[in-house]
Amino acid sequence: MKTVTCTAPVNIAVIKYWGKRDEKIILPLNDSISFTLSQDEMCAKTTVSVSPAFSDDRFWLNGKEESLENPRVQNCLKEIRRRASKRKFEGYDEDILNWHVHICSVNNFPTAAGLASSAAGYACLVFALGQVYGVEGDLSSIARQGSGSACRSIFGGLVRWYKGELEDGTDSIARSIAPADHFSDLKVIICVVNADRKKTGSTDGMRRTVQTSQLMQHRVKESVKSRIDSMMEAIQEKNWSSFCDLTIADSNEMHAVCQDTFPPCVYMTDTSHAVTSLIHQYNELKIAQGDINHKVCYTFDAGPNACLFVPGAVAEEILAILLLAFPPDSSETPDEYVRGIRVKPITLSKELMSLIDEDVKSGRLKYLIHTKVGDGPQIIRDAAFSLLDQATGLPKSAGCIS
Repeated sequence: MKTVTCTAPVNIAVIKYWGKRDEKIILPLNDSISFTLSQDEMCAKTTVSVSPAFSDDRFWLNGKEESLENPRVQNCLKEIRRRASKRKFEGYDEDILNWHVHICSVNNFPTAAGLASSAAGYACLVFALGQVYGVEGDLSSIARQGSGSACRSIFGGLVRWYKGELEDGTDSIARSIAPADHFSDLKVIICVVNADRKKTGSTDGMRRTVQTSQLMQHRVKESVKSRIDSMMEAIQEKNWSSFCDLTIADSNEMHAVCQDTFPPCVYMTDTSHAVTSLIHQYNELKIAQGDINHKVCYTFDAGPNACLFVPGAVAEEILAILLLAFPPDSSETPDEYVRGIRVKPITLSKELMSLIDEDVKSGRLKYLIHTKVGDGPQIIRDAAFSLLDQATGLPKSAGCIS
């Protein structure tokens, strides 16, 4: 038996991928740019084992056995095996390609809630399979065939997914464009409005948007191209103020095309919009104070949950503002409500206190995740952390958790 365990990160796009030119092999209509988040708070974990003793390919996801007939999983597995067939294995019989595979995967955050769970999951799957079968070189084009944005989770820091021009998708790949510390001491705060499965999945939403939205045509042909160029310039020059404005503009435009879809795809809620309003007020205050380097930007994937990119110097005050503007309900302690990186409570200035509405209601946010930008997939070499038993190749527990 050969076994590998890996973890892979979530990524959050600042220039959005929304819409495909080929749904089968997942080719996007435009380039996208993302931040990879730290795996300390949010990650997928996958163990892959291959053995001549296994009678079938089997797959367990978040404690439940799933069918491996899923075409996206099959696409990833077939491409890994195809590439592996072209190289020799040192120390292993080449019959390894004919051995069956067992896969066990878990996420430590909600699935299908607009928190990029599929990106982390497929990136982890492909990275682990690549390690098992000895596949080297670009893995992003394989991860893309599982979930489009998964190709970006193959790398850390700032990542660009190039849409490519070829029909076979071989040039639709992701590349790292800046390391995790490019914007020094950057923090990330995720405001979880709803952790439940979203009503309209990203795949269905994209398809409807491409088919029905006139605004989408303008986005693809005009606005997103120039915004990508401006974003690359802002990254190269480390112009945080410009980066913030571009990130907010692209998030707003993506959700505008979702609203322009027929029937509309509605992902943001009243609470989502309340978060955006608060951030705009905060940035206006910073601009009035001449402090454009400590602006905050928000972005929303296909869900109601806000992702805030926050300079570290103001992370404590942003968390303090959020706690006052969106207090937890009485059943939650501060440690349960703010998860991840711990910060000390601070006293807000009168100017910052003026941003808080008088009519504050508790429970509008489920919880906050305080994290940072991070690196790409990691191998876990300690067998104790494997999700599969080394003797049987079966999950160690009902939840696949060691």
